[in-house]
Amino acid sequence: MKVVSALIIGLCAIVAASLLSDGLTGLRTADRYVTVKGVAEREVQADLALWPLRFVATGASLDEAQNKARNSREAIMAFLKLQAIDESSVELQRLDVTDTRANPYSGNNNEQQYIINQSLMIRSTDIDRIRQAAQNVSELVDSGVVLSSDYGPSGPTYLFSGLNEIKPAMIAEATAAARESAQQFARDAEAELGGLRRANQGVFQILARDQAPGVSEQQQPVKTVRVVSTFDYYLK
Repeated sequence: MKVVSALIIGLCAIVAASLLSDGLTGLRTADRYVTVKGVAEREVQADLALWPLRFVATGASLDEAQNKARNSREAIMAFLKLQAIDESSVELQRLDVTDTRANPYSGNNNEQQYIINQSLMIRSTDIDRIRQAAQNVSELVDSGVVLSSDYGPSGPTYLFSGLNEIKPAMIAEATAAARESAQQFARDAEAELGGLRRANQGVFQILARDQAPGVSEQQQPVKTVRVVSTFDYYLK
């Protein structure tokens, strides 16, 4: 009976040692992996332009300020028509009227003055036409329109809305580039590339194509879309 028990204990010890050995081998194999990154970039053209035109008109009376505001608004509409920008693309937006005498901190309580601020928003998919018009905006100043940038950027904002359409192809491109790097690493390490351990798609970025100091991405109609994906591959 003792001999049988000893044999059973011995067999259990052998099996346990075998399982432990296999487990450690698997652990060492699982720890052998390489982390690589794949980059994909596309140059894209903005497909929507938003151009807020803000102007200021002042007068000693409300009627005078209103007349100046009306003249400025008509001058802007005439300018846009000369630039072949359709009137349907223009929307009247924010209108602020300020009575300076109503402000006790203005420091000018003896003379009443009205200030009218108004915004017109041009929304267009004709990017080239908006770019050209923005380059000629000094003609408005020459005609007496007082432009303002108190509520945001004075020039057009260029947007790209087609990101979802190019995402799949860019992810495939980044994945292929990463796998090629992993295969090269495996060859250099005299190993064989195994399966995928982990993947991180990464964040898509829309960047200015020309990254000059002080120039934001939204100011440029031509942009660069970039994604950096990260992958872990097992090595065998």
